[in-house]
Amino acid sequence: MTVYAIAAFVLAFAVTAAIGPSVILKLRKMKCGGTVLEIGPKWHLKKGNIPVMGGLMFIFASVVASVIVLLAAPYISAHGGIGDAAAFADGRYWQGMLAALGFAVICGFIGFLDDFEKIKNRRNLGLTALQKLLLQCAAAVVFILVLRSFGLVTPRIVVPFFNVVWTWPWWVYVPFMMFVIVGTVNSVNLTDGIDGLAGGVTLIVAAFFAAAALLLFGRSGSGSLVGTAVLAAAVAGGLAGFLLFNFSPAKVWMGDTGSLFLGAIVCGLAFAIDLPLILIPAGIIYIIETLSDIIQIGYFKLTHGKRVFKMAPIHHHFELCGWSEKKIDLTAYAITLVCCALAFWGVACL
Repeated sequence: MTVYAIAAFVLAFAVTAAIGPSVILKLRKMKCGGTVLEIGPKWHLKKGNIPVMGGLMFIFASVVASVIVLLAAPYISAHGGIGDAAAFADGRYWQGMLAALGFAVICGFIGFLDDFEKIKNRRNLGLTALQKLLLQCAAAVVFILVLRSFGLVTPRIVVPFFNVVWTWPWWVYVPFMMFVIVGTVNSVNLTDGIDGLAGGVTLIVAAFFAAAALLLFGRSGSGSLVGTAVLAAAVAGGLAGFLLFNFSPAKVWMGDTGSLFLGAIVCGLAFAIDLPLILIPAGIIYIIETLSDIIQIGYFKLTHGKRVFKMAPIHHHFELCGWSEKKIDLTAYAITLVCCALAFWGVACL
């Protein structure tokens, strides 16, 4: 089944790379330039004309690549002898992909509304925090219930590396997982603060989930894992194409449209393989970014104005310490790569 994941990656990359220039041109003509907070690093102010909502290009590419590959795979497996034809026999191979992708597209639409409000009002304020929270919570609950109806998730929490399993009542599991999902979605959104950071980190995380899904498929033969692997690979390919335009110096930003989509897809993939706690090692950069913000705000309030970092989230701290965006990106990529390799080992040990 690896060949289908590779095909999804290549197709999504090609689609994003092909449509990228025209999407950027269209966004510029529509005057979809971003707004930059004045409290941020002063050199960010010159980025005010960079168009946002560029996440639309990799969202479109991920959807197209996933659907095309999963439509073609059963025929190729049955007539071309590539892959396990039995995995496509009952139609379950669509379930994990559709649930995760549907949730991600909904969150991407929430981000789109936020971006649209910012552009329309010409200020860095879109939907209110409460509006975004309520919409994300509703989407998260629906997502968990859909997975439950498909039989893809159980009220068990598997602790990687230790082979410990906690079984909870559904009424405890759903609210806790809703908290995990919403927290992860917003952590990815917080990570999207400099050129290429969220996109490159999530590319590696998505590639990890593709590899993990293929590994688990080899053990169980569950068709739903094929769809999950294809979706993860398509997202990775779409992001690889997006980085052609987003790596420093960026020609386009993903906006909340892209970052909320990515946060949701990361959660969706973790739940689709029924290993939500694997997000801890795989998403370590998201966690560091969020903790730096929490620590900064908490310490500032407790000490009435003192700070731990020069600026939070922590990528801005390193910027103010003299690090270039490229150095911050490459460091984050390296940490993510090591932690995803560790996470893959954790999955292999289950």
